Amino acid sequence: MNIADWLWRTARNTPDSSALFWGREYYASYADFADLAAYVSDRIAHDYALAPGARIGIFMSNHPQYLIALFSIWAAGAVAVPINSKLHPREAAWIVKDSGATLCLVNEKSGASLAQSLAELGVVTGLLDLSDWGLASDALTHVNSAGVESTWAGLSRSREPMAREPDDLAWLFYTSGTTGRPKGVMLSHANLQAMSYAYLADVEALSSESTALYAAPMSHGAGLYVLPHVLEGSMHVVPSSGGFDSEEIFSLASCFGNISMFAAPTMIKRLVDFAKRESKTGEGIATIVYGGGPMYFADIVEAVEVLGDRFAQIYGQGESPMTITRLQRARVSDRSHPRWQSRLASVGSAHSCVEVKITDDLGERLGVDQVGEIWVKGATVMQGYWNNPEATKAALIDGWLRTGDMGMLDVDGFLTLKDRSKDVIVTGGSNVYPREVEEVLLTHQSIREVSVVGQADLEWGETIVAFIVAEEPKPVLAELDAHCLEHIARFKRPKVYRFVDELPKNNYGKVLKTELRALLADEVSVGGDL
Repeated sequence: MNIADWLWRTARNTPDSSALFWGREYYASYADFADLAAYVSDRIAHDYALAPGARIGIFMSNHPQYLIALFSIWAAGAVAVPINSKLHPREAAWIVKDSGATLCLVNEKSGASLAQSLAELGVVTGLLDLSDWGLASDALTHVNSAGVESTWAGLSRSREPMAREPDDLAWLFYTSGTTGRPKGVMLSHANLQAMSYAYLADVEALSSESTALYAAPMSHGAGLYVLPHVLEGSMHVVPSSGGFDSEEIFSLASCFGNISMFAAPTMIKRLVDFAKRESKTGEGIATIVYGGGPMYFADIVEAVEVLGDRFAQIYGQGESPMTITRLQRARVSDRSHPRWQSRLASVGSAHSCVEVKITDDLGERLGVDQVGEIWVKGATVMQGYWNNPEATKAALIDGWLRTGDMGMLDVDGFLTLKDRSKDVIVTGGSNVYPREVEEVLLTHQSIREVSVVGQADLEWGETIVAFIVAEEPKPVLAELDAHCLEHIARFKRPKVYRFVDELPKNNYGKVLKTELRALLADEVSVGGDL
């Protein structure tokens, strides 16, 4: 089944239901949404004669047209290659080239810069600029390259989306590339369907009264969550700012009510800080799904205290999109369970469609409370990496995905993340998980953000360095040492504290530890007292 069938079905069942909004401005009903997607799909098929399975890039900022673009690609039997609009045009051009995309949908801001970068790479790819198309319900116009405006009316969905098989590719997701060139994760129509069912079964139930708010990049998790919302006929609101703005989000939540959104932990921290300053309670927000990076214990406790029972956590990767484990709203807010603190510090239990295990270096299953690599198997796990059989072979073993993340399962099946395997610090023969140290440092009242990495050490192998974004006045080092020693073993405390104005982050808000390690690469320390 083609994933685009969901839009066609909803448009038939509830054609007049409101579908798309640009801020508070009405944009399209479900009938309009499907008609517009059908129109763009027809133009793609007619003008570019693309074969089924062709890759089509999307290099656009958040806008209702993004959702039209996605479903038009799928309806044409093609594969969507969403590219983060915050990437440099050269980075975007590399993804277009690697994916073999013969067409890329762009908007006014992104088209010209991408064209130049593609030319520099010698890549011939068509660019279809949707910003000069009046893709809204009140008019459908297109201004061609000669400046001539045309209007097409009387659109229909008589042509159904092209039939696709479950394992046919639907989404080619390029990883954030924090350790080198990004890899293209191949996700099929069946993968995306399973992810959507898992959301509805394990995260929250949706209906036509629900509203999806897209404040995070649609090229990532926020865009994937369009699918369960379309299946259930929910409304879709794209902030008119095109991105994340705390004041705008609270305003839209008050206007529409019952909104759900995906947010990285850094976004939640900004929402909570704004709510505290402006005495906001989160009225109109149903669920904020958080993931994509570590949510520290102190931060989520404060978030619930300020905004209430509105938070659900997911842990996933592009390779198993948004779907490895989940911590439901009731469990995020629960303070009655005897182990509520450890559960809140976890990423929850396995989604209903996958199996999770912890393994040693040989891939053997480990027992309760033993730390090892997290493996996952199930209907959401990717088909492999695009044109990269070696990486696919290393990542997929007998249907199991090796996540590269370290963690442990407790007796009740709750998964606690430790760190990426490459981030574990080995000092004096002992493993130190940076997240554990970061959690402790963040409980200090003067520390706003922190990232812990290892630095080469002649005596101990690695020593522990903490990069800190602090409030003024900055804490003294002896105070930080004492704080750490009060909570963790002496060998786990940082030996070096570096105060910085900000931590380097990628376009999804993840801290780039590779950049922090690069700062230390030329500095080999001489070991001291552990």
